[in-house]
Amino acid sequence: MPHFLSTTDPGFEAAFTGLLGMKREDSPDVDAAVGAIIADVRARGDAAVIELTARFDRLDLTPDTLAFSRAEIAAEVAKVAPEDRAALELAAARIRAYHARQMPEDARWEDAQGAMLGWRWTPVSAAGLYVPGGLASYPSSVLMNAIPARVAGVERLVVACPTPGGVVNPLVLLAAELAGVDTVLRIGGAQAVAALAFGTATIAPVDKITGPGNAYVAAAKRRVFGKVGIDMIAGPSEILVIADGDNDPDWIALDLLSQAEHDQSAQAILVTPDRGFARAVTAAVEARLATLTRRAIAAASWSDYGAVIVTRDLEEAARLSNRVAPEHLELCTADPEALSRLITHAGAIFLGGWTPEAIGDYVGGPNHVLPTARSARFSSGLSVMDFLKRTTLARMTPGALAAIGPAAERLAISESLEAHGLSVRARLNRLNGAS
Repeated sequence: MPHFLSTTDPGFEAAFTGLLGMKREDSPDVDAAVGAIIADVRARGDAAVIELTARFDRLDLTPDTLAFSRAEIAAEVAKVAPEDRAALELAAARIRAYHARQMPEDARWEDAQGAMLGWRWTPVSAAGLYVPGGLASYPSSVLMNAIPARVAGVERLVVACPTPGGVVNPLVLLAAELAGVDTVLRIGGAQAVAALAFGTATIAPVDKITGPGNAYVAAAKRRVFGKVGIDMIAGPSEILVIADGDNDPDWIALDLLSQAEHDQSAQAILVTPDRGFARAVTAAVEARLATLTRRAIAAASWSDYGAVIVTRDLEEAARLSNRVAPEHLELCTADPEALSRLITHAGAIFLGGWTPEAIGDYVGGPNHVLPTARSARFSSGLSVMDFLKRTTLARMTPGALAAIGPAAERLAISESLEAHGLSVRARLNRLNGAS
C-alpha cells in the first residue's frame, strides 16, 4: 500500500515533509568508482573504454567497432516494422515542430546615448547524447535529445547507447537516423561520458552532454561538468496527479503506474479532495498491478514511494504540488487551465483527463527529458536553449563613450582597478583633445 495522507490529520505536515525528504536516487557509493573510471579513460583512451565495456556490458569491441557502421545501421533499421517506423516518424515530426518554435531571435538596437547593444545566438559545435540501454532502451530518448540539438544547429551529434551482450534495438538506430545523428556509439556508463567529455583516439570530444542514465552516468556527468556542459542530473521518474472525483479511477491508476513501472525508485502521487475517489484509485492500482508485465518493479515503487494525499480542496492540492515540484504533473479536473495558473513548479503539465503523461513521453511534442527530485523549482526540461549560447554585443560611438565613460571610470576607481579606469580615460582624453 502507498503512503496515505490527509491534510486534516494532526501529523500531516511532518508526514508530508518526510515524503519530500525521501531519498529515491540510487544510493550506492559510486563517486569514487566513477572517478577511477574517468581517470582511466583520460589516461588510456580507447583501451580503457574497450576494457570497461567488456567488463560491464559483456561486449568485446575494437577501436573500429566502438561505433556502428553505416552498413550495420542500415541492416538493423531494415528490421523495423512499417507500423513502428510510422509511429516513430510521427513522433519525430511533432517533436521537431514543437522545438522549432523555441528558437530565439538575435537582437540589436541603439540606445539613447547612441550605443549599439544586442545579442546573438550560436549553437554548441558538438553534442553527446546519452541514451539508456541495458534493461530498457528508449528510441524516444534519442528523438528528445537529438532533435532539439539539430534544430539548434549543432554540427556534430554523437549518441552513446550501451548494448549489453551486443543486443541492439533497431528502433534506437532508426530514431538516430530520423534525428540526423552522425555517430552512434555502442558504449555506455561512466566510460562513455568520460570519452565524450575528454575524447580518445577514436572518439572526438563534445561540448555538451545531455540525456539521463543510471547512478554511474549521473555521477560521471557531475564530475565532467566544467570541462563540458551538461543538461541536468536526472533522478528516478516521478508523476503527481491532481484529480477531482469526476474521473475514471482506472485511468488515473494507469497514469500513476506509467511512471511506477520505470523502476523501483520511481514515485507516483495522487492528490485529490475526494476521499472516496482516493480509495477507488488505490483499489484500481492494486487490480492493475496484478496484470502488468513489470508488476514487480511497479509494485515496489508504489509500495515504497507512492502516496495518496486527500486535501480540503483543489487550491490546497496545487500548493502541495508546488512544494513537490514534480517532474510530470497531470491536472485531471473540470477546469485544468484555471488550476494550472496556480502551479509555479513543475517540469511538464498535462491538462485534462484526455492528456495522459505517456503522450508526452512519445508524441506530444514537448520534451520528456525533465527535471526530477524537486529541481523543477529552479530548472526546466531539455529544449533548444540547452544547445545554444547567447553572446552579447556592444559598440560605443565617440558620443556614447563620452556620455557613459566617466561613470565607468568612477566605478573602476572605486574597485581599485586602475587599468580599467585608464582604458576608458585614454579614450575620453582623445575626445577632449588631451594627449
